[in-house]
Amino acid sequence: MKVFTSIRWRLQVWYGLLLFAILAGFGITAFQLEKGRQLRRLDHDLHDRLQLLMESQRPRPGMIRHDRSFRLDLEDAAWFDRSRDGGYYYVVWMDGTRTPVTYSPSAPRDVPRPRPEELEHRLRGTLRETYVFPEPGDCILVGRDLYTEFSGLRQLGWGLLGAGALVLVVGLTTGGWLVARALRPIDDIATAAGRIATGDLTQRIMTSETESELGRLAMILNSTFARLDAAFAQQARFTADAAHELRTPISVLLSHSQNGLSCPCPVPEHHDAFAASKRAAQRMRRLVEDLLELARLDSGQEKFQTEPVDLATIVGDAIELLQPLAGERHVSLRLDLQTAVFSGDAGRLGQVASNLITNAIVHHHKTGGEVRVTTRIEGAFACLIVSDNGPGIPAEAVPHLFERFFRVDSSRGRSTGGTGLGLAICKAIVDAHHGTIEVQSEPNAGARFTVRLPLS
Repeated sequence: MKVFTSIRWRLQVWYGLLLFAILAGFGITAFQLEKGRQLRRLDHDLHDRLQLLMESQRPRPGMIRHDRSFRLDLEDAAWFDRSRDGGYYYVVWMDGTRTPVTYSPSAPRDVPRPRPEELEHRLRGTLRETYVFPEPGDCILVGRDLYTEFSGLRQLGWGLLGAGALVLVVGLTTGGWLVARALRPIDDIATAAGRIATGDLTQRIMTSETESELGRLAMILNSTFARLDAAFAQQARFTADAAHELRTPISVLLSHSQNGLSCPCPVPEHHDAFAASKRAAQRMRRLVEDLLELARLDSGQEKFQTEPVDLATIVGDAIELLQPLAGERHVSLRLDLQTAVFSGDAGRLGQVASNLITNAIVHHHKTGGEVRVTTRIEGAFACLIVSDNGPGIPAEAVPHLFERFFRVDSSRGRSTGGTGLGLAICKAIVDAHHGTIEVQSEPNAGARFTVRLPLS
């Protein structure tokens, strides 16, 4: 999924996990510190009451104790009144018995006697207890129910959880905004690179941070794009200049070949030489004209006359001119031309239709074959579909069909008179109209070319 492959979402997830760990650690630490503070305070109060009980059992000056019974006067007993102090209680065992000899009215009846090897404090459910063994076999225990404190701790825990969730949401929102802001130069780089990949070499990455890592990367890429643009421009100029320079000698060669053929020639070999020169010059002229056209399209110098046009009308005019060629090749044309009006250059789009239909006719090796031509509207696009039932195109050749000078070995040979630039010109014209051209083919199952042009 895209969520797990995006750098932005990976950073967001790691940032969220780190923030969650910090908040969880802070919340747990704060909760444990508060719980420890309350237990220490309570243990201190329990220890004071335990000392009170022990002091109350010591004989006073001039007083002689003849028994070992546990006595507590009213003033000391008031410290264990539930209504006064919130639930303190005491339990006393003597002479090693497991049954208490006395306990306060607020004490639970099922308090187990502590063992001497146990720690000074213990926690049973919500009861916190501390005890001492003043004499062998004796034990005095003081405790308190912590239900109120635990309720407060639960409220504190929920409060910390709510505050942590709020901080996490705010942190993730802020972190997402910061990550998006930090990665914005990468989006700009990707956008510029995508436009350059479609042929717009004038695109540059706009960045105001030249000292950061991404800023320096943007500057390097801008320099690379500038050199690439200059290289393509130089290549286009070279192609145009070379083609332009070749036009004159080719015209002279054609003229002399024509003159030689029009004059009586006593030697047949001379007539054949003039005819071969004429055919070669005509092929060179077509190649030069195609190169000039591609150079103009690449450089953006070709101006398109954009106006409302009907794709069905454009294709119909092209088919009218190609009917003799189809008859000569014994290929029937099946038409389904539905109205498809949009804005475009009628002349250039007619060139696309002519090239595609001509290719389907010329490279159709079956006698009595069929070429189907369809125009229609599909969603937001005007579509031209040219398909045939010919030999098809090998699968390994399909990705290279729109490359310049590419020919499929048997069906795209120079014997047909093509230059290998027709489909490249079609693609350049369709790209200039912000459309797409696709091909589908299987060996011995024909080929299908689909042109989609946006209606707006």
